[in-house]
Amino acid sequence: MRSALALAGITLLAGSGLAVTATSVSAAPPSTPSNSLFAAAGAALEKNTSAVKGSPEDRYTVYSGKKDAKGNGVVRYTRTHEGLRVYGGDLVIRVGADGAFTGSSVGLSAPLSLSVTPKVGTASARAAARKAFSGKVTSVGAPELFIDAGAGSPVLAWETVVKGWAKDGQTPSRLHVITDATTNALRGSFDEIETADGTGNSIYSGTVAVNTTPSGDSYTLVDPERGNGRTCDLNNGTSTCTTFTDADNVWGTGATTDRASAAVDAHFGAATTFDYFRDVHGRNGIFGNGAGVPSRVHYGNAYVNAFWDGAQMTYGDGTGNAKPLVALDVAGHEMSHGVTENVVPGGLTYSGESGGLNEATSDIFGSMVEFYAHTSSDPGDYDIGEKIDIRGTGAPLRYMYNPALDGVSHSCWSTSTNSVDVHYSSGVANHFFFNLAEGTGATAYGNSPLCGAAEPVTGIGREKAEKIWFRALDAYFVSNTRYVNTATPANTARAYSLSAAAELYGLCGTEYKTVQAAWTAVNVAGSDYCPTDHDFSVAASPATVTIDRGETVTAEFATTITNGTPETVALSATGVPAGATVSFSPAEITAGETATVTVTTPETLGTGTYPITLTGRSPSVAHSTILTVTVRSPQGCTAANDTDVPIPDNTTVTSSVELNGCTITPSSTSAVEVHIVHTYIGDLVVSLVAPDGSVYTLHNRAGGSTDNIDQTYAVNLSGETPDGTWTLRVQDAAAIDTGYINSWKLSL
Repeated sequence: MRSALALAGITLLAGSGLAVTATSVSAAPPSTPSNSLFAAAGAALEKNTSAVKGSPEDRYTVYSGKKDAKGNGVVRYTRTHEGLRVYGGDLVIRVGADGAFTGSSVGLSAPLSLSVTPKVGTASARAAARKAFSGKVTSVGAPELFIDAGAGSPVLAWETVVKGWAKDGQTPSRLHVITDATTNALRGSFDEIETADGTGNSIYSGTVAVNTTPSGDSYTLVDPERGNGRTCDLNNGTSTCTTFTDADNVWGTGATTDRASAAVDAHFGAATTFDYFRDVHGRNGIFGNGAGVPSRVHYGNAYVNAFWDGAQMTYGDGTGNAKPLVALDVAGHEMSHGVTENVVPGGLTYSGESGGLNEATSDIFGSMVEFYAHTSSDPGDYDIGEKIDIRGTGAPLRYMYNPALDGVSHSCWSTSTNSVDVHYSSGVANHFFFNLAEGTGATAYGNSPLCGAAEPVTGIGREKAEKIWFRALDAYFVSNTRYVNTATPANTARAYSLSAAAELYGLCGTEYKTVQAAWTAVNVAGSDYCPTDHDFSVAASPATVTIDRGETVTAEFATTITNGTPETVALSATGVPAGATVSFSPAEITAGETATVTVTTPETLGTGTYPITLTGRSPSVAHSTILTVTVRSPQGCTAANDTDVPIPDNTTVTSSVELNGCTITPSSTSAVEVHIVHTYIGDLVVSLVAPDGSVYTLHNRAGGSTDNIDQTYAVNLSGETPDGTWTLRVQDAAAIDTGYINSWKLSL
């Protein structure tokens, strides 16, 4: 039963949460703790709306809540803005046993402020969604208007669900297509279908115990101890599934020729995963409410996949119907998707770095389920899918100790990690977790290489590592958590896993410091640190710089003594884009001093944003910070004029530049950098004149008696043709004060 509590315009619905996307529609709701927790969290939210980037038009709905053994509470909320669902607007409120506010997690970078009136209609949105689907479409749903803040900044968008079959004709697809409600441009998409006490003789796990239910003179493969999860046979079809029955309660032979053998693996996998989350993490099964998981085996014809669809597991039989994909780590992996999408409203966004964290979470817990089962036929390891031989080469799908071994996954974070498939961006978190649990270098499970100049890591063991990762997921992660987040630095897996480690094992203890070191070892830096006898902090000023291709820019790398006596600090940079250079002057400083950082970019560098990690390392400690370099204007799309042009009284003067060979559409935030020397800028009207004669006013007699204009103006030039003559026009509209155009620059 739901009850509504109105707190200063904040609506709190106590009970099961609303499904923020169709991903969680079919999943069972989270469990409901006492109303006292919701009341405490609601009061904390009311007093701390600024911490969660709240606006007066926002409303919040309880999604889930729970207390730990110490009485500390965690409440998750979804958000609407002017009545529209906000994807990426979910948040977490944490309170102590006394009900006092202790912290929050939020994905938004600023309070929402945008028009909620679409310029694109539903018919156009449906057409764009259908076009984005690859395969056979069976239906296109009604578009839903919502606010897409998955990337941190809000955009009014349509979400349309296209149902059908993937290109293979066997994998069901429920593709959520996101289109811009202003331009109808495709913003992205994700699929709901997330891929990859009787006696049972399984294919992969040997002879195992399985819980069954008596039915007359026979038994059914239904587990009464784990929410009546059943295992059924699709008979190599895609719809009708018949529950397995057996006369003597001895199931399968261990051979693929006996259809019950694959069923044993699936049933055992569901039971073991249920037990793992219950016994290790205190979670009542996949859905959190004790409900069992249906498992469907023998799906399709020679179907080389397994998937979780939000409510049940489905397993194909592999190439030639001879290699069913029912291995224990595969089962644990797929059902862990169910945990993630039930813990975080809508799940971790299934694209980019958030999607990589989603996949890594399933790899991590799939491997931990394998260790938990402790079977001799399939002992625990950090190889993913090693039993199913999905490629036919005998190699695993993924390697957590060195993800790059598969040729495509990222072992180390880079600026391109957010742009690759989620199964490949998962490598960064997989590698981190392995380093946290087992350490770097040679281990019993494989050799884990370091990224860059990181220091070796000594692992803290699986038991502590898995608890830290689950606590981070359960109490801290929000839907758009990433590895590196320059807009909202606190919304990162590093920051949240450190908070989880501090909560479980203490701030700056061995576990906390190992989490720090394990992230650094995969090139994910942070500003967090623990004081030492000779400690210092670091900062880049400015923290963000913008330049054009082929240019050089400088910033300051400042160190501040925070404890003890100063030591010599050696300076270095990692994550430098190809062809660019970073130098320090001087290359070594004493803590408390400042060095100049010089970044030079080549003409060939692509337009984009490049986070560069700057590190200061003393004999006692190392600290890093991020310098974000934004490179604008491809070749031929920038020009400057530094010829002085006098500006007499009551006169209009001009200075021009020529663009030739610019092939892009000018940006809606094109930059016009203007430097004018003048003793009274209130006299001046400054305009940019495009090649077609269009005039864009930059400065209109503002500033009064202020001297000089040194400013970069953002101008929407997206409707202009780039090539041609661009003119800076300056009018002096009064007497007495004069000056001159010193220089100006245009970057499209």
